Amino acid sequence: MTHQRIPRRARGPLAAALAAGVLVPVTAGAAPAAAAAPAVACTSDRTGLGAKLARDITASLKGRKSTTALAVDDRTTNTRCTLRATQPYDSASVVKVTVLATLLWDAQKTDRELTKRETDLATAMITKSDNASTSALWKQLGPTKVKGFLKAAGMTRTVPGARGSWGLTQITAQDEKQLLSLITAKNTVLSAGSRAFILDRMGKVVTSQRWGVPAGAPADATVQLKNGWLQRSTHGWRVHSVGAFTGKGHDYTITVLTHDDKTMNDGINTIQAVARAVHKDLVQAGA
Repeated sequence: MTHQRIPRRARGPLAAALAAGVLVPVTAGAAPAAAAAPAVACTSDRTGLGAKLARDITASLKGRKSTTALAVDDRTTNTRCTLRATQPYDSASVVKVTVLATLLWDAQKTDRELTKRETDLATAMITKSDNASTSALWKQLGPTKVKGFLKAAGMTRTVPGARGSWGLTQITAQDEKQLLSLITAKNTVLSAGSRAFILDRMGKVVTSQRWGVPAGAPADATVQLKNGWLQRSTHGWRVHSVGAFTGKGHDYTITVLTHDDKTMNDGINTIQAVARAVHKDLVQAGA
């Protein structure tokens, strides 16, 4: 394999692209100005909870530069919140949950267990966000199987990245919420064993990557998550976090997608501000 010398001034953006598992052309140009933010919309069977969540999430986003999409779904109180739920974002590494779900869905068709190789790759992909493992599974599955799973799962707005660029898959908060709902409740798409496998790995994400939607989570909740981060020349940093919070009476999911972040920490801070508001209000409502 031939190694090409990379000019020093190109290393920063190129390294960021490689960190997300994709090689992206870096071009000059300022990020477009963010459009006026739409309103957070919440509904709930619990009196007053929807309005409180909408107020508190809106307050958590005040003054932040991130363009934020979110989807919250709490089964206990039948509470749902959305913001830019159908707006597409580059997936970065949150697509790895979709890759694992596709692998298990495909294995279910022939009633087979994952091989040791597949299990090892899947574990590294989720718990450590390993890019090489993801690329190997993405190549193994191919676009036909990925698209087949997306159709079966009802993830109608998710578009797989082309030519192996899984990190440029287009995702929406609505579709990520749909995926989390399939992982956390009985359905005809993912078997009980498949759901347990995914949740187990999402529950074992390494400590350094346990930021994002777990911020402010109740101490007695079981936390399962996957994060993603990617810098490109347009829209700055994409920083995303998706998670499920179960056990001890908890049964809810949070998806927060961001771009137009100046730094990765800006995205993390936005996500965690939203998460703290959601956890606080749901816990106070007994969720």
